[in-house]
Formats: sequence, structure tokens, C-alpha cells
Amino acid sequence: MTSGNFKTGLVSISFREESVETLIEAVRQAGLEGVEWGGDVHVPHGNLSRAEEVRRWTEEAGLQVSAYGSYYKFEDLAGGGGPEPSAVLDTAEALGASMIRLWPGAVGTVDASAEWRQVLADRTREIAEAAVLRGLELGFEFHDHSLTDTPESTLSLLQLIGHPAVSTFWQPYLQTSPEERMAGLEIVLDRVTNIHVNYFDQNPWPDNLPLQSGTAEWVEYLNLLKETGRDHWLTIEHVRGHRLDQFADDARVLKSWVETR
Repeated sequence: MTSGNFKTGLVSISFREESVETLIEAVRQAGLEGVEWGGDVHVPHGNLSRAEEVRRWTEEAGLQVSAYGSYYKFEDLAGGGGPEPSAVLDTAEALGASMIRLWPGAVGTVDASAEWRQVLADRTREIAEAAVLRGLELGFEFHDHSLTDTPESTLSLLQLIGHPAVSTFWQPYLQTSPEERMAGLEIVLDRVTNIHVNYFDQNPWPDNLPLQSGTAEWVEYLNLLKETGRDHWLTIEHVRGHRLDQFADDARVLKSWVETR
């Protein structure tokens, strides 16, 4: 099997209070390769001039856009608000992203009906078809209180959708054992694309730890991901204390993991 490659970056929502310019400089100085720009603050849905501006600044710094972190949660299907799919696609395209992160609803698996799962799957397929025409792919947020709140439900949803341009992001679930997290990654491994890198150990949200504390565990994850033969973005999310100096430390740790793979 051909080994895949890792690229490193930052998820911008880790620092919602910081400017785009500050984050670009922090990522550049840290020696990482890209940014997943969030759709809630830094690159709002539908603001195409802003997306084009951020794309230019990112590229001028020698960085890439790892993904567009949208906050599309299918509220339009439930009569709620939120961005329209067309606004998300337009913004991602203007930003120069190739991947869009979206949320598979805001209802957990236990509370979701089979009808809702089917409706969401059908809409995802429609968005994926439109995305492919623009050279874009979709990746689900891997998170509680959604239809990706367990590895099994994530895989089931992806199989129900049945579209090659729809995958899942991955991050370790909170307050589970390392063994459970590794087993969960194995379940979705064939459908995983981008990775959100953080470390909570057994701590509850939002009490995360420096990445250095999770080295032994993350090395095992990366060894498994390497076996997929696919490329994966590894983007730092949830920096302890929301401090840029801690981000710089975490970036050094992440790079050391990659350099030894």
C-alpha cells in the first residue's frame, strides 16, 4: 500500500477573537502549511469579497486553504435559519477551498428518526452533486449532538448517502478511553479525510491540554492514518488557553510527529 502524506495547519475557529492577518502570520511563523477558515467569523457565509480577500492573503503568505469550515447544519430542512447551501458553495469556491466541512444536523443519533436521516442524506447528495461541479468535496464534522456522534452512526450515514465526494473529518471523542478512540477511528478509517488535532485526555470540554501531553496517543492515530495511502490535513483545533504562544508550542509538537512518520 502506498503511504499517504500529511499536511499541517490551523483551524481558525480556535482563535475566533483574532484577526485573519494575525492568524496567517502565526501559521506562517509556526511553519505549518495551511488554514481551515471558519464560516462563522473569519469568512462569513455568502461574503464573497471577504472570501476572495482571505484567499489572496493566505496564498501570498505561501499557505493553502485546507478547508472551509462552514456551519451549515441543514436547518433549512427543519424550517430554521442558517446559511443556504448555495452561499456555502459560493464562499468555499471564492476562498479557494477544495473541501467544505458541514454538520450533519443538530440532532443526535438516538433522537433522530429514520425519516430525518433519509431527508438529510438526500439533501447531502444534492449538495455533493453541486459541489463536484465546482471541484469541491464535503466532509462531515465528527461531533456529538449530530448524526456523527458515534463512529457507527457516521459510517451508516455515509453509506446511506452513497456519494464518493462525501466523507468525514475526525477528532478524538471527549471522555472516552484511548482504546475506544482508536477503535472508532478504525471503523471510519476508509472514509476519513481531514483531521482536527487536539488533546483532552479524559478531561471534559473545554479543559483541553497541550498537544505534547497526547504524543503517545496521537502517534498511534497517525500510524494508522498513514496506512490509508491517502493524504490527510492535520489541523490544530482547541488550543489551551486560546493563547498564540501555546499554538506555537503545539505546532512544533505536531511537526515533530509528522517528521517521524
